[in-house]
Amino acid sequence: MSVLVNALADEASGMPSLWELVKSGGPLMWPIGVTSVVAVAYAVERWLALAHGKLGHERFGREVVEAVATSGARGGLDVAKRETTPLARILAVALDHASAPAAEREKRVEDVATDEVRKLGANLRPLLVVYVVAPLLGLLGTVWGLIEAFATIAMKQGLGKPELLASGVYQALVTTAAGLTVAIPTVIAYYYLKGRIDSFARRTESLYLELDRSLTAPAVTHAHP
Repeated sequence: MSVLVNALADEASGMPSLWELVKSGGPLMWPIGVTSVVAVAYAVERWLALAHGKLGHERFGREVVEAVATSGARGGLDVAKRETTPLARILAVALDHASAPAAEREKRVEDVATDEVRKLGANLRPLLVVYVVAPLLGLLGTVWGLIEAFATIAMKQGLGKPELLASGVYQALVTTAAGLTVAIPTVIAYYYLKGRIDSFARRTESLYLELDRSLTAPAVTHAHP
């Protein structure tokens, strides 16, 4: 057992540190590093911006619907204007056009909702760019490392000397791994955040349909004693 532990320790001690790996990747590790910083910055920014409190809680939307059912469109509009979230703005447009024909009201709400969803997804595009660019930079580093390796062998007549090939192949593998290490978490973050936007769109559509039924229901017309 002790022999196995010692062997594993020796193997671990032979592994290069993270900084050594970065240095061995060559100059292309710098742009790959920049893409990782860009990905983290935009992912964190969108994660904060797409929190439920920033988009609009479903319970707030239900408050608006209940206000319309009890106090009419004007009462619902007063509740909707208490917040400045995307959900509140969409519902407020619907209530501003409560007296309009249903088709016109739906068109105006659809236009506003599309614009709100577009704004929410605008800062997701850099994540897609990083997802595409990072592996390409890694591939470029791979090709460059192999070119250097074979050029070294050709100039030094190193045929049959694998140690001359090792450094170039090492650099090639490091840049490939670095590009994939950046791209994989980036695409996961992109689809997770995009899922938040899709969930918000579905939730808003459901609330609007409830609101629309309340607006068209005869009970909305109140007779004052």
